[in-house]
Amino acid sequence: MEYLQARPILSQLEEDMKTSILALGFVSVLTGFPCVAVAKTPVLTVLTYDGFSEEWGAGPSVEKAFEASCSCDLKFVASGDAATMLARVQMEGKSSDIDVVFGLDTNLTEAATASGLFAPHGQKWKNTLPVSFSDSYFVPYDWSWFAFVYNKNKLSDVPKTFEELAASDIKVVIEDPRSSTPGLGLLLWIKTIYGDKAKEIWTGLADNIVTVTPGWSEAYGMFTEGEVDMVLSYTTSPAYHLIAENDDTKAAAVFDEGHYMQIEVAGKLAATDQPELADQFLAFIGSEDFQSVITKNWMYPSVTPSAGLPEGFDRSHPAKSLLLSPTDAAAMRDEALAEWQAVLSK
Repeated sequence: MEYLQARPILSQLEEDMKTSILALGFVSVLTGFPCVAVAKTPVLTVLTYDGFSEEWGAGPSVEKAFEASCSCDLKFVASGDAATMLARVQMEGKSSDIDVVFGLDTNLTEAATASGLFAPHGQKWKNTLPVSFSDSYFVPYDWSWFAFVYNKNKLSDVPKTFEELAASDIKVVIEDPRSSTPGLGLLLWIKTIYGDKAKEIWTGLADNIVTVTPGWSEAYGMFTEGEVDMVLSYTTSPAYHLIAENDDTKAAAVFDEGHYMQIEVAGKLAATDQPELADQFLAFIGSEDFQSVITKNWMYPSVTPSAGLPEGFDRSHPAKSLLLSPTDAAAMRDEALAEWQAVLSK
């Protein structure tokens, strides 16, 4: 019955198609020019976090530089912070229209690889990271240390450890570790230093924490508006204020215990319909053209440009760097998150 009802409709569609084809042929005869399909500019869709794609972020500069060499349209799609991005591609699976994911870090790559959604990158370019890095699925594009940033004109007694911060009256804002890489980095930073005593540190910090924001942008906005004394960010964040605003009042607190590192990475999805273009973009990440503009992300480039780093990037170098392997970070995450929730959900 359904077939009998559908036939008249299909017949009409067939007649419409014939009419369209005849019309195109008639136009071709009248004009003397063949009707040739116009090739579409290929589009590479890159999923990234909100701050990167904003007009003040590094995204526009990266887009301009890549499009100058690829004869393509580089399209950035913003989706919250890194954990939100990973959740999105996991939910969409092989039906995702994303080609490259840009903005995960080594605390999330274990879960990303286990999803089976990413393809090996095959890149051979060398990074200049201060630690050894090797990953078949992800290439590093920048890095920094997590740190609490403050205003030097408003805070003089700067803590040098988490215990000193917990004992102070300093008001801070942090990001949610379930959606934000800085938030997750803070969990692992504290857990790496204090181990089984991490919950005690969170208990001490609870009255310092004004609020927990979904992502970095909201937290940093609260800091710049003067709503808090400190914000969880990066040792390189003050470079933005110095270079872009000629403001030397911001600084990163350096802790004697060491600082946890973040290495941000990019990877292509196995289901991409633009595999060659995705490979070209991952290769571009290792180039001078990319690395010379990624400093606008206010992180260290993964390959130091030949001209060196801009002024302001040479400040606040911790004496000790902390970083878990992707496997160890994934294994530690659930316990660290449970400790954090047990204290801050009260």
